[in-house]
Amino acid sequence: MSDQPPEPSAKREPTLADQVGAKAARKLKARRHSHSTVWFGLGMMGLVGWSVVVPTLLGAALGLWLDKNHPGAHSWTLALLMAGLVLGCVNAWHWIDKEDKAMGEEQEDDDDA
Repeated sequence: MSDQPPEPSAKREPTLADQVGAKAARKLKARRHSHSTVWFGLGMMGLVGWSVVVPTLLGAALGLWLDKNHPGAHSWTLALLMAGLVLGCVNAWHWIDKEDKAMGEEQEDDDDA
């Protein structure tokens, strides 16, 4: 018989209390984020909408001005309206991609904790 206490293992099994506590913490965090997610989603839809609408309308306005002051064989209004639409869609795609990556990183951080 030795007088030394048994060495603690490097990796201990989580107890039932640890598992229940972790699950309860995840549920509480999900409830906290569920309310903000709805508002965040509505705000994101508005942001995406405006990021497409503003360049499209600016392109159309500039095109109308050019057609009025410098008429030509081709319609500036149509060309700049399409250019504004494409620019707005690229801008919206960039913003959504950035937010998606940020949410993915946040999810990975939550899973690691």
